[in-house]
Amino acid sequence: MALMAKPVTIRDVARRAAVSPGTVSRVMGGYPGVAEGTRRRVLEFVEALGYRPNPAAQRLSSGKSLTVAVTVPFFTLPSVSARLNGAINLLAGTAYDLIVHNIQVAEERPACFQNIPHRRQADGLLIISISPLCETEATSLERADIPIVMIDADHPALTGVPRVVVDDEEGGRLATEHLLRLGHRRIGFLGDRADNPFHMTSTRDRLRGHRQALQAAGVTMRAEDLLEAGHTRAEARCLARRLLASADRPTAIFSASDTQAAGVLEAARDLGLRVPAQLSLVGYDDIELAEIVGLTTVRQPLFRSGQRGMQLLLDALRGHPSPPIREVLPLELVVRGTTGPAPA
Repeated sequence: MALMAKPVTIRDVARRAAVSPGTVSRVMGGYPGVAEGTRRRVLEFVEALGYRPNPAAQRLSSGKSLTVAVTVPFFTLPSVSARLNGAINLLAGTAYDLIVHNIQVAEERPACFQNIPHRRQADGLLIISISPLCETEATSLERADIPIVMIDADHPALTGVPRVVVDDEEGGRLATEHLLRLGHRRIGFLGDRADNPFHMTSTRDRLRGHRQALQAAGVTMRAEDLLEAGHTRAEARCLARRLLASADRPTAIFSASDTQAAGVLEAARDLGLRVPAQLSLVGYDDIELAEIVGLTTVRQPLFRSGQRGMQLLLDALRGHPSPPIREVLPLELVVRGTTGPAPA
């Protein structure tokens, strides 16, 4: 009868590396206070011996849950999913488990800002694309007893919470200035509804940048050229089809997301409009779909923002938090095949 191999323990690694079990534990948890040479030696023996930490033992010895909570709105949204994947990528290989709270309706918001940010739930909290609606929610986060980092979310009162964001106003200007340089003067805008239950401010900020670019060029935006839809391709397609069917339709549209821009492309196809000869289109995000359909878009670093937010959170969990920064990541205009000169 074959004998089962005895599992490698933390004491086995410590004995081979000539350090204490506590030092091995600190190395595996990524904590400071271990010399770099010692850290490398411990990791070499961890790999050589095939040591795998016992999660239950780690939790018991550290007094922590070794769990990171992430709250997201509709994690199936491409931009949210990309950010979440970035966070998961950085968390892989650490001692921490991940719990994702998918907030799908407004009634679930209170749990996001009042119940989750406490040690009995998790050691740290990452908030993606959900901004606090009121001062009560912001105060709850300020008083939390665990580290919190926000990605694509902001609130003026949260001066003590690190945030990783992009300048959506600048993104709106980038998109619209590109269309203006191509000679377009009648430019529509399609974005999320202003009263969305998650208080996502990205559409509002992108619209503000759009208006600023038009104003700087001496162009007046017409009320009928502003379309507000749910964050779905189907609804964007329906609204865009009505706008593009009019005799004095715009020659270009700036969509506040690539998903909605795909709906505009479908509407143009429904009406027999040629893109970009008769209609130019700019999206926002640069999700995988944008490259597939050749969409000109404003690229924001979705995956990288998730990684950066998780890095800030892990730094805080390991005892060396960063200052409460508001880190703004760069944007880039990616020109593809959906934009061209305005029709004569």
